[in-house]
Amino acid sequence: MPIDLDELKRAREEADCLADDATVETALDRMAGEITARLADRNPLVYAVMNGGLIFAGRILPRLPFPLEVAYLHATRYGHAVQGTLLDWRVRPTQDLRGRTVLVLDDILDEGHTLQAIIEHLRQEGAADVLSAVLVHKVHERKAYPGMRADFSGLDIADRFLFGCGMDYKGYWRNAPGIYAVKGL
Repeated sequence: MPIDLDELKRAREEADCLADDATVETALDRMAGEITARLADRNPLVYAVMNGGLIFAGRILPRLPFPLEVAYLHATRYGHAVQGTLLDWRVRPTQDLRGRTVLVLDDILDEGHTLQAIIEHLRQEGAADVLSAVLVHKVHERKAYPGMRADFSGLDIADRFLFGCGMDYKGYWRNAPGIYAVKGL
């Protein structure tokens, strides 16, 4: 099925801006301070989760003024199951994790099943400590477990269909500078 570029443009034009770029920048600065305070002396290995974490990683990493190692991983849950932690690895972690402090960067914590499974996998591979950072914490009660939050969160955003800053609409608009909600969703 061909992509309707006019529909994609219309979705962006009609979307509700929930956080403009200045708001995102402020959240990134705050998060960078929190991450620096906690990890500056720990030689962390930082994993960006593809594809959503790419934009977030590119915006937060230059704000972290300490030595760190950067890598990426790409995993989805088999069949997008609601429960279970079986991951379909597109790109597995390649670094030796034994004894390392690991920070996982992702765009959003929605229900959190995949992020939880990634964190569990990294711990099983021997990481001493695994922390998570997300730009957006989506506010609802459908988390993988009650009260689930990332260790570092940028913005709490309403439970809507979001795009921008790494989140996509039909595979597009990850590059939108703010955080938007599809009109009516």
